[in-house]
Amino acid sequence: MPAVSKGDGMRGLAVFISDIRNCKSKEAEIKRINKELANIRSKFKGMLSSSQGTSLVGDKALDGYSKKKYVCKLLFIFLLGHDIDFGHMEAVNLLSSNKYTEKQIGYLFISVLVNSNSDLIRLINNAIKNDLSSRNPTFMNLALHCIANVGSREMAEAFAADIPRILVAGDTMDSVKQSAALCLLRLNRTSPDLVPMGEWTSRVVHLLNDQHLGVVTAATSLITTLAQKNPEEFKTSVSLAVARLSRIVTSASTDLQDYTYYFVPAPWLSVKLLRLLQCYPPPEDAAIRGRLSECLETILNKAQEPPKSKKVQHSNAKNAVLFEAISLIIHHDSEPTLLVRACNQLGQFLQHRETNLRYLALESMCTLASSEFSHEAVKTHIETVINALKTERDVSVRQRAVDLLYAMCDRSNVQQIVAEMLNYLETADYSIREEIVLKVAILAEKYAVDYTWYVDTILNLIRIAGDYVSEEVWYRVIQIVINRDDVQGYAAKTVFEALQAPACHENLVKVGGYILGEFGNLIAGDPRSSPLVQFNLLHSKFHLCSVPSRALLLSTYIKFINLFPEVKGTIQEVLRSDSQLRNADVELQQRAVEYLRLSCIASTDILATVLEEMPPFPERESSILAKLKRKKGPGMVPDIEEGRKDKNVNGGMEPISTNATTKTSSFVSTGDLLTPEPPRFNRPRPVSSSSFSFLPAPLMPLPPSGPPPDPTLQSTPSPSTDLLGLGGSPALSSAPPSSSAGGLLVDVFTENHAPAAPGVPMGPVADDNFSRFVCKNNGVLFENQLVQIGLKSEFRQNLGRMYIFYGNKTSTQFLNFSSSVICQDSLKTQLNIHIKPADPTVDGGAQLQQILNIECVSDFVEAPVLSTQFRYGGTLQNIAVKLPVTLNKFFQPTEMTSQDFFQRWKQLSAPQQEVQKIFKAKHSMDTEVTKAKIIGFGVALLDRVDPNPSNFVGAGVIHTKTTQVGCLLRLEPNTQAQMYRLTLRTSRDTVSQRLCELLSDQF
Repeated sequence: MPAVSKGDGMRGLAVFISDIRNCKSKEAEIKRINKELANIRSKFKGMLSSSQGTSLVGDKALDGYSKKKYVCKLLFIFLLGHDIDFGHMEAVNLLSSNKYTEKQIGYLFISVLVNSNSDLIRLINNAIKNDLSSRNPTFMNLALHCIANVGSREMAEAFAADIPRILVAGDTMDSVKQSAALCLLRLNRTSPDLVPMGEWTSRVVHLLNDQHLGVVTAATSLITTLAQKNPEEFKTSVSLAVARLSRIVTSASTDLQDYTYYFVPAPWLSVKLLRLLQCYPPPEDAAIRGRLSECLETILNKAQEPPKSKKVQHSNAKNAVLFEAISLIIHHDSEPTLLVRACNQLGQFLQHRETNLRYLALESMCTLASSEFSHEAVKTHIETVINALKTERDVSVRQRAVDLLYAMCDRSNVQQIVAEMLNYLETADYSIREEIVLKVAILAEKYAVDYTWYVDTILNLIRIAGDYVSEEVWYRVIQIVINRDDVQGYAAKTVFEALQAPACHENLVKVGGYILGEFGNLIAGDPRSSPLVQFNLLHSKFHLCSVPSRALLLSTYIKFINLFPEVKGTIQEVLRSDSQLRNADVELQQRAVEYLRLSCIASTDILATVLEEMPPFPERESSILAKLKRKKGPGMVPDIEEGRKDKNVNGGMEPISTNATTKTSSFVSTGDLLTPEPPRFNRPRPVSSSSFSFLPAPLMPLPPSGPPPDPTLQSTPSPSTDLLGLGGSPALSSAPPSSSAGGLLVDVFTENHAPAAPGVPMGPVADDNFSRFVCKNNGVLFENQLVQIGLKSEFRQNLGRMYIFYGNKTSTQFLNFSSSVICQDSLKTQLNIHIKPADPTVDGGAQLQQILNIECVSDFVEAPVLSTQFRYGGTLQNIAVKLPVTLNKFFQPTEMTSQDFFQRWKQLSAPQQEVQKIFKAKHSMDTEVTKAKIIGFGVALLDRVDPNPSNFVGAGVIHTKTTQVGCLLRLEPNTQAQMYRLTLRTSRDTVSQRLCELLSDQF
């Protein structure tokens, strides 16, 4: 390409750039740019007038130099961040110039500023076509660079057929071939369907034999990309690539002077050729295969030679070729000698002072560890890797060390590796703790010879990193304990001892509750672990647990009644206590009621049948391994089984065996997670006025921790058997689809607001049943002759989920069914409600479920409206119902002593913090009903706090996204006058007023 002479230097451009740099402020710069833009616009306008024959005296058309200068100024202004809306035509005119510098500036302007959809594309394409056919190599290069930079589909359509012809033509200069190859690569990436390579394939492949290494380098990049998509068409490139690589590797640094980089001959071409060879398996031809092996051995040998330069560029180039050669060796996985040598070479980098080399060495050795030939060689570096795990400063390198320990683990070293991972886990970075937990759990399960060691390891894992132990991990340990009779007694003893620690993680309580509920009888013979001691130990953790864990412990208690009749009375007292039967949480309350009733009326045989031991689980893919694969991404987890299976390396890969006993068990699949389904205790319940069962199953897991494995209650009788002797065939409740392990609110923000159907007026809002839902969460919300709408709601802190059930009471299908939630303007900022789309049809007599996710941002007064539309018999039906989403739904009950209550009561004594209302009773003043309504309202009912035992006192905290509001209430009934006095004190007057209105309306 010709050099630019001094006469081509643009002084005006240099002065303009200097003026911009000398500006003292942004305003001065903008002023100077605007002045220059005005000048350029006037020059271009004068040129246009001259071309049209209307120029004034003294005006003349701009010459090529002036056009080039002004176009350069516009380009510079654009690069400063200012919009340029003129000058494009002048740049296109520069393309027709015969001067290189003018044509260069024109192409540069077009490549940077012209949009691929511009109206000028046709003119630009014509100019490019002229340059491509000119056979002037400098002009052809400029045109090819422009095509590659713009890369639009229009250009691909125009030139995709011409560029391969230029690439393989015998008279094309080497520099043009390079540009043509790279231009074709760009077009293939943007519009692969427009690049016809079939007829040019063999000729493009033979460019690997070209004498010019620049052409070979560009062609290798093109062939590698094409071979990845069509490997068979470019299979002949393997022999040519091996031959070219052999010539480069065996050459001296002086042989390829123009392509030698710091004493390394053609390193970038070598890397590209090695990557091309990774698109194919090892060559079938023995001669080619032997030549390739010689090349790889030579590369490994050169890596051992003393460096020819101390500069970092030399080591970088040499190591780039080395690591790519090792990648090819790993890819072929067929030469044991090369694999072992590669492993030893990488082992030398594990203690290198360069962090990047240590990282790359660990990453490559992870792949080598999965090969049967190099696994043993990788294991020899275990001490070095463990030391790196302890001393490495860079967290990314430590993470690769964990990956390598995981990959090199087998039955011979599993206990050492797991112990080191557990030790590191105590001080590991928070970002990788969950991954280490998953890997420890997988290794402990996969290579466990002694399953007592496995149980000890998992319990130790929960102790060290309980917050990072996902549900999949402790689900899995329970499945394994249930499936192996020989470890059940040891597991019960070990978990019993672990629970005696003063502070136990909640996951340990879950595992303990589950295992003792199933196998506590195996250690009950020891007075130190008698049934009563086991129960007292578990119950001492009860008040510290979340709702799902308490629900599991309640199931353990009913299991204890079956296993240990002597503690039946003690457990029944616990189930009968007010804290259980009147619990504010509907799940715990329902379990307590049902379990208490079951223990009272069921015979011993029935109880033993309903509460029989969980059957063994069928073996499936480990949910822990599935989660690790999802976390790391496809292809990122070393497959420690596939690489060495059937090779019996170090004792083989025997999976955990299962008990051969076959029993019936129900499962729920949540993606790759295969866990025991939460049990369903089929209880009789009254049938509603219609045949629709819109309530989910009574033991549905609560938010937000997802479905806990609660197989401590397993129902196996046939449907025709009335175990409880109550008669009738109750309507069984239908459970909604369980969300995957993320829990109730896992997808609060994944769905968009569903707007009201456009053009459909919303009818009058029905709110007849609204007040009934203030103190309860499920029931029939709306019903007419066509449809029944029911709901079940669950709330936790400032989040909630509502299941809405639409029942078609007719025999005709509902068409165009849709529903949306409508909020007033102020409510949109106070509540976030996301509704999942519903099916557009509801068959006659069928039921449709829809899920609403709710987030309380701040306290609110109004309620959202559910708008439902559907066509029935050709008529459009509109139903609008006020949704029972009220402020008290976001209560968290708070237990308080009498002293704490009145101390806080006095603190909230400001006039604006208290709201009091005296009102006439609308319903009978039954004490138990009043207690149930206050608990259902969401607060904790505090016993023996008020000096007057007939008064009711409650406390709770309203949770919103922005704040938390504490609330205290006193309800004073006067049975003689049939009056109530309700007093609420909160830290926000609007909250006090709204809660008072809601609660007073219930009595």
